[in-house]
Amino acid sequence: MNNNPIGVFDSGLGGISVLNTCLTILPNEHYIYYGDSLHAPYGTKPKEDVLARCIEICDYFIQKNAKAIVVACNTATSVAITELRKRYSIPIIGMEPALKVAAHNKENKNIIVMATPLTLKEKKFASLMANYANNSTILKMPCPEFVEIVEHGMQDVQSRVNKQIDVYKDLIQDRQIDSIVLGCTHFLFVKQEIENYFNHNVQMIDGNEGTARQLKHLLEIDGNLGNHKQKVEIFNSDESKLPLSYQLVDA
Repeated sequence: MNNNPIGVFDSGLGGISVLNTCLTILPNEHYIYYGDSLHAPYGTKPKEDVLARCIEICDYFIQKNAKAIVVACNTATSVAITELRKRYSIPIIGMEPALKVAAHNKENKNIIVMATPLTLKEKKFASLMANYANNSTILKMPCPEFVEIVEHGMQDVQSRVNKQIDVYKDLIQDRQIDSIVLGCTHFLFVKQEIENYFNHNVQMIDGNEGTARQLKHLLEIDGNLGNHKQKVEIFNSDESKLPLSYQLVDA
């Protein structure tokens, strides 16, 4: 038994979608969420800058005696997870686009992966994509506007989602899209609007539950599950984002 906190972080507010899943699967824990909105989005920044931010945030969690850290950001996972696991002795759980889940359904012939530009350019994603490219047509769709929608208050959401996807009309026209993999934790907050665009004729897949279950598994192995009343603390490098952050918890 271990009632030390679990650190969860993201480039901004998107990782709160992962936090919400963790709250359901691991309800008796103390969570510290750190959103780095002042430096968002990570998905369009140099890798060196993203890595530096990840190390600084993880150092902060170590100072708080965190027993595990969830990198609730696909971009940060792609860039930094290997280095973070070398640096810290506690479990570090990352995210990756849930392409495996989509590709294992043999009926999924055309799969869209929506993510940030940096996630889709990284070697980690290229390797993942290569594993499943023989089974399905995998279409990469960078959607940085979705991050902006979430970070700036969820205004005019449907029209902005439509405009972002319309950029790729030539890519998706004449194709029956079977599933969409949400490869950025921000995108969970515009999931409904994405489904609306495709007239609810697609399977929506994300990696949040898998990440939360991996966290639970590692804590169980080490005997480090908590046993107290759930507690959530939220911090952000841009303090003006705190009210919206709390609104998104369990949203």
